[in-house]
Amino acid sequence: MNPEKAISHKIFEIIRQSATELGLETYVVGGFVRDFLLKRDSKKDIDFVTVGSGIELAQNVHSKLNNPSKLTVFKRFGTAHFKWNGIDLEFVGARKESYSEDSRKPFVEEGTLRDDQKRRDFTINALAVSLNANNYGELMDPFEGVRDLENKIIRTPLEPDVTYSDDPLRMMRAIRFAAQLNFEIEEKSFESIERNAERIEIVSKERVMDEFQKIMMTPKPSVGLKLLDNVGLMKFILPELVALKGIEEVEGQTHKDNFYHTLEVVDNIAPNTENVWLRWAALLHDIGKAPTKRYDKKIGWTFHSHEFVGSKMVFKLFKRQKLPLGNPMKYVQKIVKLSSRPISLIDENVTDSALRRLLFEAGENFDDLITLCKADITTKNEKKQRRFKENFSLVEQKIKEVEERDKVRNFQPPISGEEIMETFGLEPCKEIGIIKNAIKEAILEGEIENNHESASKFMLELGKKLYLNPK
Repeated sequence: MNPEKAISHKIFEIIRQSATELGLETYVVGGFVRDFLLKRDSKKDIDFVTVGSGIELAQNVHSKLNNPSKLTVFKRFGTAHFKWNGIDLEFVGARKESYSEDSRKPFVEEGTLRDDQKRRDFTINALAVSLNANNYGELMDPFEGVRDLENKIIRTPLEPDVTYSDDPLRMMRAIRFAAQLNFEIEEKSFESIERNAERIEIVSKERVMDEFQKIMMTPKPSVGLKLLDNVGLMKFILPELVALKGIEEVEGQTHKDNFYHTLEVVDNIAPNTENVWLRWAALLHDIGKAPTKRYDKKIGWTFHSHEFVGSKMVFKLFKRQKLPLGNPMKYVQKIVKLSSRPISLIDENVTDSALRRLLFEAGENFDDLITLCKADITTKNEKKQRRFKENFSLVEQKIKEVEERDKVRNFQPPISGEEIMETFGLEPCKEIGIIKNAIKEAILEGEIENNHESASKFMLELGKKLYLNPK
């Protein structure tokens, strides 16, 4: 494949002109080149390295373009970037880096293209294409990155212990690329990650989670998740998940390995959602099983209230990993807490009130909850799997009928607190909450219809019992 085709877009000619004017040796590097050679959709971000000032080159290019975004400069790192026509362009001066043991922030000094390629994480990301007049379009591949692309190998330009110890986040990136590209990590590299796994703790939680989320969004997340566990990184990231590993046997009674079951569930849900937080809910739906596991001689292994315990663990996990504690965390908590509820509704004699309650509690997330429950069917017994899926279809039909009739998904009681206060001439007091809750319960139990007329009549009757008189 001719690398010159990779730089056919007019932006490369403009950058070549700027580099020539300034006398700067310039190259396009990294992921853009890698993805072009892999025939993947090239990213909408392109990195450029120049032997000299990347900031000066960026300023010159920026001045030549129509309607670029604001130029952002990071003098400390010698980098600059801006967007143009939907493409994120980043410029950096070629550099050498050295690290201290307790930090992934390098000491940086000017260097050559070869120095810059050495400091990159993997050979497949150290590829460069020249934008210089004397060898325009030539591929620079000092570490045989093209061979590694062909052989589907993740390998470091330097000794892996140096690469991973210098910047431990690269261990996460190795696994992410292996999972995204369906590549294998070279044996020496794999062993080095095992040796250096503990150093992941010097990396900020935000950066670790950024890579973890990318692994979660791969078509088959278990590939990356298993690798994280195999190299010893998972215990530093999600010890709650590692705690699910293993099968215990007491008096001939065993339980399934909930770690590997969880990975199956995440793989099952992946084709059905691009919602990363639903994938998180699948990953965490059983984390409460480790602390709640008990053996009972009469009934065998139990995990009583593991959904409730797991939902409480979600908050601590999100807080520790610096994940968002707002709506995403609450969403995952809710799905984890309700994750076993639909299964209990499979019984033919399930009441409408039970269906209404689940609809009310799940609200707008009901469909996501059912998606998780279907993904949770991991039995290899075809008859059992077919029966479970048929049962879920019946539950969905029952739910649909109840929803069409009673309109309880996301419903708000037909009587507001303000109306209760006005009806009985009340100031804010506990009786208002009692009446509102009683109306909600009456609707969910099917005692009254979900409309204002029925609720108003119920409110007046309840007011009499509470010795309240309408105004």
